[in-house]
Amino acid sequence: MAGHSKWANTKHRKAAVDAKRAKLNGRYIKQIEVAARNGGPDLAGNPGLELAVSKAKKNSVPNDNIDRAIKRGAGLSGDSVEYEEITYEVRGPQGSALLVECLTDNRNRAASEVRIAVTRSGGTVADPGSVAYMFQRKAVVQLPKAELSEDDVLAAVLEAGVEDLIEHDTSFEIRAEPQDMHAVLKGLEEAGMAWDSDEVEFVSDVTVDLDVDAAKKFFKLHDALEDLDDVQNVHTNADLSAETLAALEAED
Repeated sequence: MAGHSKWANTKHRKAAVDAKRAKLNGRYIKQIEVAARNGGPDLAGNPGLELAVSKAKKNSVPNDNIDRAIKRGAGLSGDSVEYEEITYEVRGPQGSALLVECLTDNRNRAASEVRIAVTRSGGTVADPGSVAYMFQRKAVVQLPKAELSEDDVLAAVLEAGVEDLIEHDTSFEIRAEPQDMHAVLKGLEEAGMAWDSDEVEFVSDVTVDLDVDAAKKFFKLHDALEDLDDVQNVHTNADLSAETLAALEAED
């Protein structure tokens, strides 16, 4: 159960360096509101809300903002906002594919902004179903390798229903079914292992290797989508070889 993905490493480093705190906070607040609306304001009885709140706190979202989002989502504050979940399918350079998840209170605005960002960045908005079939929804947990071995991580999460453990240069990536996320995190916590991120993502078993020129075009497209307020997540099957990554870093 081992693999290699330069894109995963680059994506998380880039997110850590370039993320706009206010925008990220807004994403977490939206997730909390939707979870509270769907399952109620009680964390103990709403696993989705518990996970959303835990993620927000881990990323330093103020407690007051979290409390207001729970009340707003559950309809307890009188100023609730109805968000609609929409996924757009996009084709990028060199056969790459992207799934763009949005939470929006205005479907027409979201559609227009996504289409403009894609077109201006050299991508193509694809027909529904023409990209989505390549992806499966999975719980994805990233943890630093440090002194850990593959056996160490497996011992901590094997009983949690983990499906795959992928080894990168400096990290491990755990994949499981979305409903097993809580059990995976509990296993890591009980083993004393810290993790960098825990997300439910769309992942593809078939990746597309990008050359240097295609990678530059891809990052332009990816960043343009990430900058949109309605966009929650951008998932892709794009990958970078060690040679491509080295060439990009040499130009920075």
